[in-house]
Amino acid sequence: MPIHRHLIPLLILPILLGAGHRAVAAEGPDAEMADTTIVVDRVQVTAIKQGPVLRSTAVASSILGSRVVERRGISALKEISSLAPNFYVPDYGSRMTSSVYVRGLGARIDQPVIGMNVDNVPVLNKNGFDAELADIERIEVLRGPQSTLYGRNTMGGVVNVYTLSPLTYEGVRALAEYGSGNTLRLRASAYWRPRQDAGFSVTGFYTRSDGFFTNDWSGRKCDWEWQTGGRWRVQWDNGRGLRLDNTFSAARLEQGGYPYAYAGEPIVEGGETLLRPGQIAYNDPSGYQRTSLSDGLTLRYDAPRYSLSSITSYQYLDDAMTLDQDFTPLSYFTLRQAIREHALTEDLVIRSRGTERYGWLFGAFGFYRNQRMDAPVTFKRTGIERLILDNANTSPEVLYYTIDADELLLSSEFRTPTWGAALYHESRLQLGRWLLTAGVRADFERTRMSYRSRADLDYRLSINGGELSPQRIAIDDRDRLVHSYLEVLPKVTALYAFGPMRNLYLSIARGYKAGGFNTQMFSDILQEKLQGAMVSGIPEVDPERMSYRPEYSWNFEMGGHFSCLDGAVRGDFALFWIEVSDQQLTVFPEGQATGRMMANAGRSRSRGAELSLQVSPCKDFDLNLNYGYTDARFVRYRSGVEDYARRRVPYAPEHTFAARATWSRPTGVEWLGDVVVEAGVQGAGPIAWNEQNSLTEPFYALMDASVRLEHRRWSVGVWGRNLTGSVYNVFYFKSIGHEFVQRGRPRTFGVTFTLNFQ
Repeated sequence: MPIHRHLIPLLILPILLGAGHRAVAAEGPDAEMADTTIVVDRVQVTAIKQGPVLRSTAVASSILGSRVVERRGISALKEISSLAPNFYVPDYGSRMTSSVYVRGLGARIDQPVIGMNVDNVPVLNKNGFDAELADIERIEVLRGPQSTLYGRNTMGGVVNVYTLSPLTYEGVRALAEYGSGNTLRLRASAYWRPRQDAGFSVTGFYTRSDGFFTNDWSGRKCDWEWQTGGRWRVQWDNGRGLRLDNTFSAARLEQGGYPYAYAGEPIVEGGETLLRPGQIAYNDPSGYQRTSLSDGLTLRYDAPRYSLSSITSYQYLDDAMTLDQDFTPLSYFTLRQAIREHALTEDLVIRSRGTERYGWLFGAFGFYRNQRMDAPVTFKRTGIERLILDNANTSPEVLYYTIDADELLLSSEFRTPTWGAALYHESRLQLGRWLLTAGVRADFERTRMSYRSRADLDYRLSINGGELSPQRIAIDDRDRLVHSYLEVLPKVTALYAFGPMRNLYLSIARGYKAGGFNTQMFSDILQEKLQGAMVSGIPEVDPERMSYRPEYSWNFEMGGHFSCLDGAVRGDFALFWIEVSDQQLTVFPEGQATGRMMANAGRSRSRGAELSLQVSPCKDFDLNLNYGYTDARFVRYRSGVEDYARRRVPYAPEHTFAARATWSRPTGVEWLGDVVVEAGVQGAGPIAWNEQNSLTEPFYALMDASVRLEHRRWSVGVWGRNLTGSVYNVFYFKSIGHEFVQRGRPRTFGVTFTLNFQ
C-alpha cells in the first residue's frame, strides 16, 4: 500500500494524544489562529471590495496568513495549488504558462479563469501571474464567480495577495534559501517610518536554479532559471481618513523551461532510435524571458458613513517565448513569440460604512491594453519535407514538387488593442440573523486584432512527368477582426448566522470569460494557404478558426462556515453546481498540425463539494485538512468527428486534497526560541488528458516535512518535498501527432534562514 495512505492516521493521532490537555483558542478580532489557512478574524483594513471578515460572508474562501506563508516557503501562485479545495495550478512549461483550474473550469492558454490582485491592483495579463511575491501578509482564495465585483475572467474566483505594510511594520527582513538543483533564493527588505503618518519600504530579490530535468540531446538541464527584481512602496495616512498607497515593482526573468518528455512509440530514423518514451531530447533552443514593470496607486478616503477608493495602475510586459515546437531531435520547426504590452486600469469604489442594516457599494471600472505580438514560425528541413512536400506530393506522377531551401519563414504580426468599461453595484440587507446580498455588473469590452501574415516560397514543379520549372508564391495578408461584448453579471446570496463564525448560505451568480483570437493557429493557416496555392492556386482558409467566443457560467452554491468546541474546531464547506455554455478548451487540430487553438465546447456542467477543516486540540498542535471534489463533464460537444457528451472535461482534477500537521514547542532556551515540526501531504487527480478520456493521470500524492527553529528575530529550517519520490505527470499535449508529457518535480531538500529585526 502506498505510504501516503498511512499518513492521515498518523496526522490525526496527535489529536487523541493531546485531547486531555486542550487549550481553548480565543475567538475574536485578535484570535491567535489568525494565520491559519482557514480564518483571519482580524479586521482586513486593506480589503476594499469585500467585507471585513470573509467567513461572515456568503463566499467559499481559503486564507493563508503570513505565518503559514513563511513556514511553507510560498512565494508564487503555483505554490498554493491544492491548499484551497478544488484549486489546482500545475507547474509545467515556464513561468509564462500560469494555468489555473477551479471547480472544473480553466484553460491552458489565453484568458484565465481567475483574477489575481496584488494589494488591490489587478494583474491584467496571466503571463505575469507566476511572479515572485515577497513579504506576503496574507493570501485570499475566493472560489466561485466573483464577476459582479471583479468583472471579466473571474468566473472561477479571485486570488487576493496582500503584502506587508510599512505603516504597521518597521524593521529589516532577510531570507536566504538553498536547495536541490543548486536552487538559491535571496531576499532583503527594509521598512521605515520617518514620520508617524508616512511609511516606506524597499524590497529586492534574486533567485536561480540549475533545474531538475536533462535534455538528452544537449546533455544540459533544460529547466534552469534566474530572476531578479524589487519593489518600492510608499504609504501615507493623515489620521483623518485619507490614505495613499503607491507601489512600484520591476522584475527580470530568464529561464529554459519546457522539459517535455516523449510519450509515444519510439521514433526510428535510418535504423537508429532518435527518441524513446520518457526521454527529453530536442535540438533547438527553448526558453522564456520576461521584463515586467508595474505601478499601482490606491487613494482611499474613509468618512463616517462611506468610503471612497480609487485604484489606478500602469503595467508593462515585455516577454519572449522560444520553442523547438516539435520537441524532437529532428529539425521540424521553431517558434519565437514576442509580446510587448502596455495596460492601464482604473477602479472607483464607493461603499457605505457603519453598522446600519442596509449597506451598499457602487463601482466603475475601466481598462485599456495595447499588445503587439510577433510570432514567426521557421520551418526547418525535416518540416519542409514532411509537413509541406509530403502533403503536396500525393500524386507525384501528376504533380511533383521540390523545395531546395533549408528554412521557410512564416511571419505573423499582431496588434491587439482592447478596452473595456463596467458599472457595478451591490446591496446588503441585515434582517436579524439573515444577511441578504444582491449585485449586478454591466460589463462592456471591445477588442480588435490587426494582423499581417507573410510567407515567400520558391519551389519547382513537374506536371505529368515533365521538367521541373521554377515557381514562386508570395503571400502577404493583412486584415482586421473586431469583437464587442456587453454582459450583465448578476449575483444574489442569502446567509443565515447561528452565531459568530457559524452560518449557512445560498448563492447564485453568473460568470463570464472574455473571447479572443487564435493567434497560435496563424502558422497553420498560413501553411494551408501555401499548400492550397501550390495545388490549386487558391489559398483558401476557414475564417472561423481565427477567433473564439466568450464563455459563460451559472454557479449555484450552498455552503457554510462553522466553529465549535470554543474555537478548537473550525471549518468551511460548500456544494456547487455550475452550468457552462461555450466553454473554452485548448484543442489540437487533427493530423500533423503545428499549432493549437481555443475552441468553444458547447455546454458542460460541473458539480462538486469542498471541505476545509482546522483542528487545534491543544495550544501547540494544529491540523489542517482541505478536500475538493469536482465532476466536470461535457453535456453537448461534438468535434465534427466524435460526440464527447458525458465525457470528463480535460485537465481539471476530480479530487484535490491537502493535509498538514504542525507541532510547536518552546525549546526552553531563550535565544533558540521554538521548535516547529510540520508534516503534510497534498495531491490531485485523476486528470483526463483529452476529450475522449482515453488518457488519464491517476491520483497522486506528495509528502513534505520541515523542522524549524523560530526566534522572534530569526529562524532556520530544513525541509523536504515529494519525500516518497512520487513519479507523476502534470501536463500532456500533442505536436504534429506526437504525444508529450511533463513530469512533476522529483524529491527535493533545502534549508531556509530568515532574519527579522524590528
